[in-house]
Amino acid sequence: MPELPEVETVKRTLSRLVVGKRIEKVYVGLARIIWQPTEPLEFSMLLEGQMIHGIRRFGKYLLFDFDDMVMISHLRMEGKYGLYARDEAAEPHTHVYFHFDDGTDLRYRDVRQFGTMEVVPKGQEWTRTSLHKLGPEPLDAEFGLEQWKRIFSGRRGKMKPLLLNQHIIAGIGNIYADEILFRARIHPEREATTINDDEHVALYHAMRNILQEAVDQGGTTVKSYVNGQGEMGYFQQELAVYGRSGEQCLSCQHEIIRSVVGGRGTHTCPSCQRL
Repeated sequence: MPELPEVETVKRTLSRLVVGKRIEKVYVGLARIIWQPTEPLEFSMLLEGQMIHGIRRFGKYLLFDFDDMVMISHLRMEGKYGLYARDEAAEPHTHVYFHFDDGTDLRYRDVRQFGTMEVVPKGQEWTRTSLHKLGPEPLDAEFGLEQWKRIFSGRRGKMKPLLLNQHIIAGIGNIYADEILFRARIHPEREATTINDDEHVALYHAMRNILQEAVDQGGTTVKSYVNGQGEMGYFQQELAVYGRSGEQCLSCQHEIIRSVVGGRGTHTCPSCQRL
């Protein structure tokens, strides 16, 4: 699933490609992708004639700003956007077409069909359940160490599931949770109530640094992620533990192990991350 760095990369790529373009027509080939309004025809009519003025990201969500509407999009497992010439053959599993008046298309392709789109009047996007229950944006300049500590103060549970909880912090997924915990030298199964001040400092800075490094590298391509121009990310070359079970730890040469924590595959160095 694309996580914060991947969605940020898609946002930046699409901003270069489609901002300033006006939608002539929208075609929806798979109705269940459209969550709001529930009728695909109404969804299409709301966007036809609208110009894209900007694209934002919050957590793992993309927000397309139109004249007077906002489209909230979540890529889920394998959703992808791409810009194409109108006469270019469509790839399999392309479900939504945004036809621009300049003869190009923004197309949404989703093999797993889990992605979602919602269109709401501008200013109402934060009332949607998809957004208003999210935790803070981890790369926001206003999200400081003290807010991090307040979030986890008195909170019970294992650290990895807490990092993955989008209601606590938005945007962190399985790959980056493993990497954050390794860099901070915190075991994924550590109880949050046992984390001391120094460890919170380490976790906070590990989170900020790793997410920013991944953004700078264009995200992580483990399976199928590409940006809006079909380009892979490169942060997979920097992964210290994720996907490296059975290999040696880059810090201590101990074997990286894979376990399941909170229902998610988890990669840990038992030597560097003692429980």
